Amino acid sequence: MKNDSNTALLNFVLYVLVILCVVFAVWSMWRTRDLRQLQINLQIQMQRTQTATVRAQALLNDVITFNTTAKSPELAQIIQSAQAPQTAAK
Repeated sequence: MKNDSNTALLNFVLYVLVILCVVFAVWSMWRTRDLRQLQINLQIQMQRTQTATVRAQALLNDVITFNTTAKSPELAQIIQSAQAPQTAAK
């Protein structure tokens, strides 16, 4: 090499760029892993919410069926208040 200072400068720049590439690659892997874990947690929470919703709806249906045979005004009021948020959400 004819010019050692230029070669040294270019080598230094090359080393810095290689180190930055490694740092960003590791950072990207960590972020991807964190994102996957958040997605898994979200899916689990959504399944729990859906299960709870299905159970609550089944219970409400059972109560409505029971109320058709027992005719309780208090129970009818509770059923009406429970069905009000469902109709507002639709």
